[in-house]
Amino acid sequence: MNSPERWQTMQECSECNCARGAFTHDVPNRGGFDGSHSLRPGDSPDIAAPQGYRERPSAIPGAIVWVRDMSVDTAMPVLPDGCMDLLWINGKLSVAGPDTHAYHPPADLPARIAGIRFPPGAAPALLGVPADELRDGRPDLADLWSVPDTRNALRLVESASSPTAGLEAIAHRRAADTDPVDPILTRIVTELQSGTTTVGALAAGLGLGPRRLHRLSLTAFGYGPKTLARILRMQRALALARTGVPPAEVAARTGYADQPHLSREIRDFAGVPLSELLRG
Repeated sequence: MNSPERWQTMQECSECNCARGAFTHDVPNRGGFDGSHSLRPGDSPDIAAPQGYRERPSAIPGAIVWVRDMSVDTAMPVLPDGCMDLLWINGKLSVAGPDTHAYHPPADLPARIAGIRFPPGAAPALLGVPADELRDGRPDLADLWSVPDTRNALRLVESASSPTAGLEAIAHRRAADTDPVDPILTRIVTELQSGTTTVGALAAGLGLGPRRLHRLSLTAFGYGPKTLARILRMQRALALARTGVPPAEVAARTGYADQPHLSREIRDFAGVPLSELLRG
């Protein structure tokens, strides 16, 4: 079936489900994201949510579209979440690969950037690039795609009503010509997200050897299943902590040995203590 429905729904990453302001409208696509665009009649002049970030579910299954106002939200790092993003920054398209540590946006980014975040394992098929080749990277899309494909993608964004609508259009176009996501990837994410299985048990349940599971995970997620499990657990812990649950209870409920273990993992991935992340 030549439609986006061929792209199988995958579980959304835990960061996409965090308690952030609902992004319910797109930024008008006039003049790019350099702050010089003018608002159309009916557009709200206040597009920045608290902390300068808004998101909403995409029409692409499992994906999230978002806008970040860098003039407001410049300090908080982007944490690993198992996801990959297609970005629109200052008139150019780029890709945010799977991170293994916090990404700190540079100070010279334009006033606003837009993106579409794909759930773990979904982006490599759409982009045509293995996830481990993009790990901890922010390459231009032009470095990954052919010149004609890149030009067509730029035209879709430039002709859309907003950058986020254009990014969705690119994803729709790619999904129509891409094989469905392997159901095994969905199961890997679901079971590791639950926190109730070990990597060895997962490999056995899938009928895969540990080495094959590791290779599959590298291609789909950018890192092995143990790292993915740690990242998903960290995101579960952050989501719970943001609801006001005390750190010791967060550690117990999300599978950490104790609160110091939770603190070490947060510092390892985020580079800052949990208390600082909760203030953001």
